[in-house]
Amino acid sequence: MDNEPKDQDLSALAGLSPFELKDQLISLASSERDRLMLNAGRGNPNFLATLPRRAFLALGDFALSESERSYSYLDSGFGGLPEREGMLGRFNAFAVHDPGREGLSFIRSGLSYVNDQLGLDREEFLAEMVTAFLGCVYPSPPRVLPRTEDVLRAYLARELFGDRAPAGVFDVFPTEGGTAAMTYLFSSMAANGLIAPGDRIAIAAPIFSPYLEIPVLPAFGLEPVLLRMDEAADWRIPDSELEKLRDPAVKVFCLVNPSNPPSSQQPRAVLDRLAHLVEAERPDLIIITDDVYGTFADNFVSVFAACPHNTVCVYSFSKYFGATGWRLGTIAVHRDNVVDALLRELPPEQKQRLESRYLSLTKDPAQLTFIDRLVADSRLVALNHTAGLSGPQQLQMVLFALHGLMDRLNRYQDATKDLIRERYQTLYRTMGVPAGFQPDDVGYYSLIDLEKVGESLYGREFRNWLAARTDLGLHFLLRLAAETGVVLLPGSGFDVTVPSARVSLANLSDHEYRAIGAATRRVLEEYHGMFSRGEPAGPGSAAGTNR
Repeated sequence: MDNEPKDQDLSALAGLSPFELKDQLISLASSERDRLMLNAGRGNPNFLATLPRRAFLALGDFALSESERSYSYLDSGFGGLPEREGMLGRFNAFAVHDPGREGLSFIRSGLSYVNDQLGLDREEFLAEMVTAFLGCVYPSPPRVLPRTEDVLRAYLARELFGDRAPAGVFDVFPTEGGTAAMTYLFSSMAANGLIAPGDRIAIAAPIFSPYLEIPVLPAFGLEPVLLRMDEAADWRIPDSELEKLRDPAVKVFCLVNPSNPPSSQQPRAVLDRLAHLVEAERPDLIIITDDVYGTFADNFVSVFAACPHNTVCVYSFSKYFGATGWRLGTIAVHRDNVVDALLRELPPEQKQRLESRYLSLTKDPAQLTFIDRLVADSRLVALNHTAGLSGPQQLQMVLFALHGLMDRLNRYQDATKDLIRERYQTLYRTMGVPAGFQPDDVGYYSLIDLEKVGESLYGREFRNWLAARTDLGLHFLLRLAAETGVVLLPGSGFDVTVPSARVSLANLSDHEYRAIGAATRRVLEEYHGMFSRGEPAGPGSAAGTNR
């Protein structure tokens, strides 16, 4: 085959992060000028929520009119700080002049909702939103605007707790997406002596690759302990793997739930088993759950609800609302949490070091909570007073959250689920294999198990032939990109143990997923042709190897 990748090419690429390999695949896929390149490697959705964005723009018009009131006698584009007194009345008058504008109607509904459902003062909430849009003052407090936190808290409780009531109050720290949340958590845990080189970190695998790559960086030097999900049981974490958390050397447990890339949520039985283990044997365990895909699942319940005392929750608005460019995420921690308890139990010399670190913030650094240390550490402590997410970002986050809270009939949520699940069916139907969908599946991504698909198409002997190729996953991706212009990511980069490719079902059109399915089938047909001719599995083969 003319496009057969060379052994040296495979060995050079095998060690790359899947997101760095993606750039190499895009280059291959774009090599023919007249061919359309289909990139289903990265999970940037091609859908987005329009109504909360219309509300942002509508509020902006009102906010500017409020600012211009202060210097209306000047004609040089001047504005001033908005005046809270009477603002609600002025907004109602403003809205009356444009009654059909969707964004204004959304804001009026939002003001009614926060008053009726959250007990917030309408005018106070409106004033916070107006000031946030203008970005004319430093956000205060730095961690999160007060009424913004109330709305975010209600939204997270609705989306992550299912039918379980929150176990007390939790605090929220808005961050520059889930990326910043991950960065801040690891950096602050290390700075506060909660993790140290040589400590073990448990990771539920397969998982978003940075959770594999960050702990082993020299700055952290952690030893990963993998808890392998069971593909045969719809990627649930088996009890036997949870047993690894009994090891007291495991300081932190990280999981993405629903998983990335298998895209399946952990069932209630797993959550209950984890909660029992933590309560009975590991009350000192820190759990970090990344729930960015929870809003795409049916009847989702987070580990944050099952193990509230031990869990730090990361959530991002990027995927569900189509807001990757806004960089909007959160860290949530219950006020009664294990991290603060561990900080209180640190050795005296550690406490003294940390008191020196945070002495510029408070007269009693020992009482500084972990979430407030996260904020300070995100700005190297000395710049704590200018930490936190910008006002306009917090505003757009609040409008997204209100959109979720006020969508009582789940129209937007159902539409997003239907969209990606229809694409899932299209992909597998075009490949010619059954598209099974289990109750805990989400479908934002799919792992194309090459051996399983090969067996479904051509039988067990062909699967054995594929299994003899130890570099099948990477070889397949290079062939797919070079010959068809389709870009997928390797399952191995997410610690998937079977040769596989991750396809995002969020960022292309239905007919393009048909093209990806057809291209996948075509490459497998070529492999089958080699098999039928009695050719060896090719470069990277291990004759006689059977998995």
